[in-house]
Amino acid sequence: MRLYLTKVIQMNDHIYIFDVDGTLTPSRAKMNKKFQEWFLEFIHTHEVHLVTGSDSEKTIEQIGNELFKKVVCSYNCSGNTKYERGICVMSTKDLELPDIAQRYLEKKLRNSKFSKKTGLHFDTRPGLLNFSIVGRNATRVERRWYVEYDTLTNERQIISNKFNKLYSKKFNIVSQVAGETGLDIIKIGTDKAQILKDFNYRDKIIFFGDNIQPDGNDYGIAQAIKYSPYEYSDYYHVKNWKETWRILKSLLK
Repeated sequence: MRLYLTKVIQMNDHIYIFDVDGTLTPSRAKMNKKFQEWFLEFIHTHEVHLVTGSDSEKTIEQIGNELFKKVVCSYNCSGNTKYERGICVMSTKDLELPDIAQRYLEKKLRNSKFSKKTGLHFDTRPGLLNFSIVGRNATRVERRWYVEYDTLTNERQIISNKFNKLYSKKFNIVSQVAGETGLDIIKIGTDKAQILKDFNYRDKIIFFGDNIQPDGNDYGIAQAIKYSPYEYSDYYHVKNWKETWRILKSLLK
């Protein structure tokens, strides 16, 4: 779904903020080389920031070290670590779940009817824990199988909704649908929207993300921009990196 800006503006005056996985790259895969080359040219003339649930190592693996160092800032782990031109300037402690919440997710993992579980189902990062039924070691084919399974069963959303009902108020944590196969568990108030404190209310911001639906990990920042005082700011809910590229080229015409 595309949201149109309501006024005619100069697009190079804007600050561009991008999710990475599913927005600039295929899920858990490297950036398309032609898009990568085009995007490197784009960041020469536009202010670009990244915000992603992934850590810096995974982000570099997907977009390349050159691009990672050339964006103004990369906010990793949903903004709980911050890199300026490739240099880490801020990082919080890893998130540790309460035992009861951890056991809930372990039970859901055991009871899932999806059979191809590949390992590394819990990935602890600064300020964030990623949970995946299929596992972060899954191949692209195995991930696609899980995407098809999750589309039919709505498994992630069901797990996330129940998790939030049981533990959000009690422990000040929240689960969000992340990427194509995972859930991100964070402390309330530490989602991607937290990065907006680094910007001025006069800034003109355009955000691109693929999980802007309620309970998606791009929802908070999109809503913060939508209802913020940032003039001429807006967001785009994209299906994949191809749509991101198409929209960017159309904006620059």
